[in-house]
Amino acid sequence: MNIVIAGIGATARKHLDALRNIGGHDVVGVVGREPGSTAVFAADNGIGHHTLDLAEALAQPGVDAAILTTPTQLHAGQTIQAMEAGKHVLVEIPMADNLADAEAVVDAQQRTGMTAMVCHTRRFNPSHQWIHQRITAGELELQHLVVQTFFFRRENRNALGQPRSWTDHLLWHHACHTVDLFQHQTGEAPVAVSALRGPSHPELGIAMDLSIGLQTPSGALCSLALSFNNEGPLGTTFRYIGDTGTYIARYDDLVDGYDKPIDVSGVGVSTDGVENQDREFVAAVREGREPAASVAQCLPTMQTLDRLERTL
Repeated sequence: MNIVIAGIGATARKHLDALRNIGGHDVVGVVGREPGSTAVFAADNGIGHHTLDLAEALAQPGVDAAILTTPTQLHAGQTIQAMEAGKHVLVEIPMADNLADAEAVVDAQQRTGMTAMVCHTRRFNPSHQWIHQRITAGELELQHLVVQTFFFRRENRNALGQPRSWTDHLLWHHACHTVDLFQHQTGEAPVAVSALRGPSHPELGIAMDLSIGLQTPSGALCSLALSFNNEGPLGTTFRYIGDTGTYIARYDDLVDGYDKPIDVSGVGVSTDGVENQDREFVAAVREGREPAASVAQCLPTMQTLDRLERTL
């Protein structure tokens, strides 16, 4: 497989690290937004072709697939563009920032027949996979998923502390992770949703704090608090409260309710969720099958986000 990657930020670097461990492919092109930094990124990572034009990258001879790590607002259009160019696509979460565009992505996948997968990475973190295995085996019934997603972004900067050229979104990006995970773990779409938003940022125009509640038909609850105003430790903590135990997940790591580590090394091929996710994409393309976290499988999450947005 010959792969092009769009985006040169922290997320793009995570994918490159994962791909180095997978093998059987070449990253042959990179697409950036500024000539100098894009050229440096390509040189640093041994990528032979760099450009500011996604169409040019997709048109290079022998390109099979694209990994999109671009700003959220570009995801839907670029995913459709890549599929219509005959390329398989792995797009960063979310596939779109509204339901209509997400539906257009799914329609394009069905029309073109290309493999299209979304980076719903939480499904592939060993910590969450361990929980999922216990739930599907009937060893754990989820009663309440309590999640905190905290960042400090009163200035528009990315994960590397650099000025960001686009505006992030608590609901359509960061809440998307947890809404999808909750629906994946329970196997149910919520029957009840609620959302509250705090004041908007005076310059960015986005809500800096959100509170979200979900309930499934079987009664499982999800309570999600999100903030761009948090000063202190950053990131996301997932507390699974079940009938036979409590577990706390932080990305790839898992502890029980008393902070005792749980060994998840044997859960997946890798202890890195991004690598597990990218392995699934590469395998699905090679095997000509629908990947886990395909755009069609992730559409119910986008439908729930749309319902939440309508409550705000």
